[in-house]
This record gives sequence, structure tokens and C-alpha cells, in this order.
Amino acid sequence: MDDSTTALDRIASLIASGRPELAASEAMHLRERLPRQPEAARLHGIALFQLGRIAQARDALEHARSIAPASIEVLCNLGSVLLAGGDAAAARTALETAVRLAPAHPAALNGLGNARLAAGDTAGARDAYAAATRAAPGYLGGWCNLAAAELALGDANAAERSARAGLALAPGHPEALLVLGHALAAQQRHVDAFDAYEAGARSAPRDARFPYQAGLMAEESGRPAQAAACHARALERDPGLDPALAQLVFVRRRLCDWEGLDALSARLAARVAAGASGIAPFGFLAEDAGAALQLRCAATQAATIERAVAPVRAARPLRLERRRAGDPLRVGFVANGFGNHPTALLVVACIEALRDEALDLHLFSTARDDGGALMQRLRAAAHAWHDVSSATDETIAARVHAAGIEVLVDVDGYCQGSRPRVFALRPAPLQVNWLAYPGTLGAPWMSYVIADRIVLPRAHWPHFAENVAWLPRCFQPSDTTRRIVAPQPRERHGLPADAVVFACFNNSWKLNRTTFTRLLAVLQAVPAGVLWLLDGPDDANARLRAEAARAHIPPTRLVFGPPLPHEQHLARYAHADLFLDTAPYGAHTTASDALWAGCPVLTCPGETFASRVAASLVHHLGLDELMAADDDAYVAIAARLGNDPAARAALRARVADARERAGLFDMRGFARDFAGLLRRMAERDRAGLAPAPLE
Repeated sequence: MDDSTTALDRIASLIASGRPELAASEAMHLRERLPRQPEAARLHGIALFQLGRIAQARDALEHARSIAPASIEVLCNLGSVLLAGGDAAAARTALETAVRLAPAHPAALNGLGNARLAAGDTAGARDAYAAATRAAPGYLGGWCNLAAAELALGDANAAERSARAGLALAPGHPEALLVLGHALAAQQRHVDAFDAYEAGARSAPRDARFPYQAGLMAEESGRPAQAAACHARALERDPGLDPALAQLVFVRRRLCDWEGLDALSARLAARVAAGASGIAPFGFLAEDAGAALQLRCAATQAATIERAVAPVRAARPLRLERRRAGDPLRVGFVANGFGNHPTALLVVACIEALRDEALDLHLFSTARDDGGALMQRLRAAAHAWHDVSSATDETIAARVHAAGIEVLVDVDGYCQGSRPRVFALRPAPLQVNWLAYPGTLGAPWMSYVIADRIVLPRAHWPHFAENVAWLPRCFQPSDTTRRIVAPQPRERHGLPADAVVFACFNNSWKLNRTTFTRLLAVLQAVPAGVLWLLDGPDDANARLRAEAARAHIPPTRLVFGPPLPHEQHLARYAHADLFLDTAPYGAHTTASDALWAGCPVLTCPGETFASRVAASLVHHLGLDELMAADDDAYVAIAARLGNDPAARAALRARVADARERAGLFDMRGFARDFAGLLRRMAERDRAGLAPAPLE
């Protein structure tokens, strides 16, 4: 063995033992002695790569390639370095060369898959990974990458098979268990996914990803207390795992578990302010952090999505030929809530009325067909119904583009089940944020947000990334065919026969300590009053009763009721004297339901969209006196009404009269104004003008 071979072996050993700095130094000296030795240059490149010196590593490996252009090892290493440096195209070229030279080389095929994936070619990546597993059936990394690519292409069953093939090679392998969990979650097999993630946590006890993912699955399967425990465990393993912090705060709000929550909430707000990624914008709307931080959270999320889809968009741009004045306006709505969902309750009558407004309506449903009446009505109302529930984001975007949609409305925003990547692919020239997500999406791909002057005053617009298109009426439509059946007797609901009933049927996560203290102050001011709430998960009811007891309110004055079918839910408002709104995230569909059923809604609008929806509803019903200026005024109004039966009766009569006379529930008028706003957006675009605020 000559001196150079000994030196090369030593450098390789230093790299393998985690000593890249010394390896780089010795490799550099060897290259000075032997400038035409490709292995010295290759090992130098690897050591530099491990040190994070990407540009120098690339130079070393390019030199190695110039000496040994047919070296598969050099080409594979060069491809990895090029990919790390953000040059996916050059990496792909290097690795394609390697595969031409050695078509069955598993590392070259796997590297080619990585390069194709970075270039936005997920299908090509899958094919390369599959070839790697055929060339080397025992190649664990190939199976894990194949599973991930199959999952990205929407084939969760194939992804599960590939992940299990990897686990057959290495039982308990953490990365294989992680992708298996993702595949099971995509199949809605939340309990099985939870088990896979927990197995991963046992295999990699210091890896915080596993308890975090297990927590998400516990939430999905209706076990929020277990979810909170999982997220807390994830944070113990990695205090910097911001998504786990965000989920822990939100789940504890669901549980009404407020002990020590203010400190966690402040920590979360600080992370949002610092631009931390992975914090779900929807959950952050429940934090009393203000509109500026909501924009920051949404913009950070949008930037993450933008980075992910940019290669796909660049590889397959979707451009629609600009329409001319007079061409029909084709409008698309994308929603996960076109089934038995609060979103469908709001939009169905509006969509039906829009058929008369000379719009070509396309509904893209990302929800599975539940066979329900709401989805049937929406199908019948649309000019074209697109079931895209099992489609990938890229496929949905392609279908939107193929349909020639000029204005595409995102009904979900960042709500659960939303598909923001579809919009990030920019399949339509005009894209609009409307309805379900009460805030800005912070996204460069959104042209407009549709609002009204109460829910989004002009003074609040600086905290929105979108141009505002203001409706002359409440931005929120509703189903004016909602039936209100005869109510069950009070005693069936556990309500005292002679009590004044204050209802708050908002989700438990909207009840923070400040809001609940305000509700208890109302009960203190109205001795005959009870507070009617929806059942919370796990021990939430007990926690609220304990909070009431600490305020010297008998726990029996809190009455809890279960979720009910919608008609029965509306019927119970017959027993409610006044609906008490929450803050900073107030009642939306719930407030509309209450008013439709004849129950007045008292609210205290704040500085964010999510806190002002009920205010918009009561304003457009002509009941501005139900918009309290502050907490003291809120309690005073509720106390006055609670202690004055005649005032309550008069107010209820005004709600009933306004329901018939005011424009809040005029869906034909709503459709006319809404269609007019969409036409004005399109007219500007057809004239070559950029989006701008629409008064």
C-alpha cells in the first residue's frame, strides 16, 4: 500500500468518525501533493460539505469530476452538494449522468429522486426511488423516500406499503415509522397513526417529532387531554419545537385548562413576533395578541408554503389567457366545508342565489361526499361540481386552470382541511379570501379579501396583506331556509323554569379566563340568571364550574348541553334570553344561528376581524346597541336586560321584526352585491389594472 492510499484511508476514517475539520485539512494537503488524484478532491469535498462550506465543497467535487468524469461516487456526492446549495437543475444533470453510467446504482437513483423532488417533479422522484428499491430491495432509505413521494402524490395506500417494506428490513426504524404514521393519517386512520408515532417515540426517545405528531392524531381522534400531554412531552424533548407549543396552547384552550396558560401564550406570541415557522395561524386567532401579530403569523405560514411550491410552479406554470370585456365571468369556490359543515350552512343559499347573477359557478369540494342535504343542494346550485376530495394540490390547481376559472375564491383560508397550496400554485389570475377564515392570509398569491365596513374598517386594513373588497352589507351570508322546530321543554335541557337564560354556545376554546370572568360578572349582576354552555371535552365542564365557584357563583348556575343536530340546536334558542359573545374570537356561524332563531346577541367588538363578526351581524340587523364599547358596558347591558323582563321581550320582538325587514338575511340582495364585487375585480384585471381596494 503506497503513501497516498494510506492518506486517503485516514481521511475517509476521519470523515466517518465525525472529524471533518481535520479531514479537510489533510485532504487539502494531499491535493497539493497530488493535484490529479480524484479521490483526494472527492474526500475534500465531502469534508467541506460536512463543515457547511457548500461553495468550496462544490469546487472540490467539480475538480474531482474534471479528473474522473465517469466516477459514480463523485457524481453522487456532487449532486448532493449542488442540491444543498439550491441548484436543483445542476444536481439533476449530475445525477442523470450517474444513472446513465450505472442504471442500477441505488445511491445514484436515490440522489436523482432527491434532485427531481427539489425541482418540483414529484412523480419523477417517485419513479427514481422505486427504481432504487428495485435495484436494491434492501435499501431502507429508498423505501422511506419512495413512501414520502407516494404520499405527496396522494397515494396513501402505496405509501403505507412502502413504509412497511422499510420496516420489514429494519423493525422500529424511526424514519420509516414517521412516514408510516403520515400515510395512516392521510387515510384518516388516526388511531393507527397515533400508534405508529408512539412506536417511533419509543425507538427515538429524544426525537420530539414523534410525540408532536402523536398529539395531532390524539386531537383528530377526539382525545384532547391526551393530545395536550403529547405536545407537552414534545416540548420537553425540544423546547424550540414551535408547532408543538402552538398546539399545546390551543388544546389547553379547548380543555379550559388555564392554569399557567398566560405564560405559554406570551411565549407563543414572542415566537410569532420572531418569525417562527410552523405555528398554525387559525389557532393563533384565539390568542389575544392583536392584528399585527396575526398578520405576522399568517405571512410566515405563507412564506413557508411559497418556498415549497415555487419549484412546482416554475416547472409547470399555470397562466390563463386574459379575458375580454363582455366575456362571461367564470368563478370558482374551493372549500372543505361543502358538506355537513358550518361553512355549507352559511353559503348554500348564497350559491343558489348566485345562479341568477350571470356567473358561471364552479364548486371544488375537497370534502368527501357525505350524502347530506347541504352537499346535494350545493351540487344542484353549481354550474359545475368538482369532487377533488382525493386529489393532490397540484391536480386541483390543474383542474381549476383547465376549467378556465377567472376568479377563484378560497372559502377556507387556513381553517382545518384547507388547501392553501392550491392557491399558491396560482391557477387563477384573481384569487380571493372570503368567509371561513376571519383574518388575513398574509399571502402574495391572494388578490383580495371580501369584508364589510364593520368587520374590517379601513383603519384596520394595514394589518391585511390583501386588497379589501368591501360589500355594502354584512360579508357573511346565511341559509334562509333553516327550519326551526318546536323546542323541547326547559327541564329537558336542565334549565330552571323561572331562570333568565344567558347562552354562549361558542366552542370551548373561545372561552378564555378574561371572557369567562366577564360572563360570571353578568351572573353576579343578575341573581336569577343561568349560563347555558355547550359541553366541553374531557374535564372542561368541571374546570368551568370550579372557576365559577372561585367567583362565589354556585356551579349549578352553569348548565351544559350536548351538541345537537342543527334543527334541534336552533330550537333551543327559544329558551335563551340573550346570547353572550366571547373575545378575542367571537361567534360567527353561531351568532347567525342565534339571530335567525330570534335570540339577541350581545358582543364587544375588538381590533381583529375574528372579534367583530357578531358586531357586523347585529349592526346590519339594525341593533347597534348590542355592540358594547368595553367589558363594563357589556356587563351593564346584559345586567339591564337580565333584570328587566319587559326590555328583554321588547328586544326579542325587535330581532324578529328586523329579521324580516333588514337586509342581513336577504340572500338575493347579497348575491347581487357579491356578484357585482367579483365583476369589478374582473373588470380591473381585464383592463390590465392591478388589484386595488374596492369601496
